This record gives sequence, C-alpha cells and structure tokens, in this order.
Amino acid sequence: MTASRLTNDTRMPPQARILAAAVFAVGLCIVLAVGRPWSRSDVVETLWFWGALFGVAFVTWLVANSLKICEQWERAVVLRFGSYKGLRGPGVFWVIPVFEYVSHHVDQRIRACQFSAETTLTRDTVPVDVDAIYFFVVWDVEKAVLEVEQYQQAILYSAQTALRDIIGKNELAEILHSRKELGQQLQEVLDAKTHDWGITISSVEIRDIKIPQQLEQAMSKEAQAERERRARIILGTAETEIAEKFASAAERYKDNPVALHLRGMNMLFEGLKEKGSMVIVPSSALESMNLGSQLALASLAKES
Repeated sequence: MTASRLTNDTRMPPQARILAAAVFAVGLCIVLAVGRPWSRSDVVETLWFWGALFGVAFVTWLVANSLKICEQWERAVVLRFGSYKGLRGPGVFWVIPVFEYVSHHVDQRIRACQFSAETTLTRDTVPVDVDAIYFFVVWDVEKAVLEVEQYQQAILYSAQTALRDIIGKNELAEILHSRKELGQQLQEVLDAKTHDWGITISSVEIRDIKIPQQLEQAMSKEAQAERERRARIILGTAETEIAEKFASAAERYKDNPVALHLRGMNMLFEGLKEKGSMVIVPSSALESMNLGSQLALASLAKES
C-alpha cells in the first residue's frame, strides 16, 4: 500500500534546481560585471560586492524552495504557519518559503489495498484465514487529510475488523459459496464509514479462503463419498427402468410367438451384418425361425 507522500518542503523537484542554478549563474555574472573588489581597495565597494553576492544566493534559495510540482493525479495540501491554506496542483505552483509548506501529496487515482483476517472462527467454530482486497478513491482531499490522521491505515484497520465480524456471523459453507455477497457486505460497511472522510470504497473482493488441512481432506472425502452415492443411485435407477422395459416386452411376446420369432431373426440379422462376426445357433432354429432365407439375405448384405 502506497501512503500519501509527506513532504514538508523536503522534496525539491529537478526543475526547481535547474531554475535556481540558472538564477544563481545570471546573478553571479551581473555582480562580477558590475563590481571587482579585488582590483580596488575601497571598503565600500568590497562590502557592496559581498552583499550583492549574498543577495544572489538568497534569491537562488527562494526560487529553489518556492517552485513545487504535482503530478496529474495528485493534489498538494499547503499549510501556512500550520493552518490549512488550500490545495494546489496538478502542475507547477509556488509557495512562500518559511511561511508555507506542502504537508501531503494525495493520489486521487483508484487504488487497491490487500488485507486479511488470520485464524478467525466462523459461526460453526472453524478457523479460517481469509485474504481480500479493497479498491478506494479519495474524492475530497481536504477531508481525508484534515479529519483523519492516517486515512489509509484507518481504512485498513476498519476492513480487517469488518471482515472478522462477517466471518464470525457466517458458517464455513456460506463463506465458501458466497464470496461475492460477502464482498458486497464488506463494501457497504466500509463505504458507510469512510464516506465522511471524503473516501469511497468502490468494491471489495475475497481473494482466498484457507481452511485447516485436515478439514480440507475430510471435506474432499465427503465430496467423493457423495459422488459415489449419486452414481450408485443413478445406476440402480437405470437397472430398475431396464427391468421394467424387459418385463413389458415379455408380456407382449408371451401371447405372440410370431413377433418373438421376428425379433430373434432381426437380432441375428444385425449380428451377421457385422464383418468378421460369427453366430452359432441350434439347428432347430433353422425351421422354427426360417433362418435359411435370413442367412441368404445376410450373405447378400455382406457382399454388397
């Protein structure tokens, strides 16, 4: 997590250094061109020279410490003798050295922060470790800086507390299957608290839920047993349906021997159509099922 930068006038942009160097060089050239005390013995001229040189150095220091720069996504908080003066930026702005200084550079982009709740008990007394992430944006820099000492740290502590509270109110199964809903609850709780700070929590996402290894193995075995139970139920249901169909077919064939013979001939014909297949039938079936003509048809089908 990147905190807002605390500067207190210690951050000097390179542009200010270049400008200060240019001012000092120009001032030094002017002083040297106007007065050359080493070629004279006049005390007044000497004092004037060193006074002018000191003035150039002072102006250089003023320029170096007055020029400030904010990035496009930043706002600078300016204080004058410790009291709030206003916001500056983005771009170049000036402050009065000694009297004014920049206390914070606040990033107004959408930022993300990771937080976690370690070894927290669920409602069914299962210890879990939950990792989450929240996204926030500072829309009122004045409130975020003046009303909260460390707003990012405050959000982090509030997020951890809210996460532990939600974990304690839900069972493990609800936490595992309702990550999105838990994230929405966290977002609503945090946003209600941070709205008065000039900060909006845009979303909260549950990244990872870790449970004890023994419990994970037990849950895996339970899931495997449940899948086996469902497979056996499906297989048993299929066997029951097949038996009912066979019983219904037997009732139809019982009083109709011609239909039974036709069914047998059809099964034999289907088997003989397959290449490389061989079917052995009793000799009595040739007369009862008229297999002679059936075999002839099968041979013709294989040749074709």
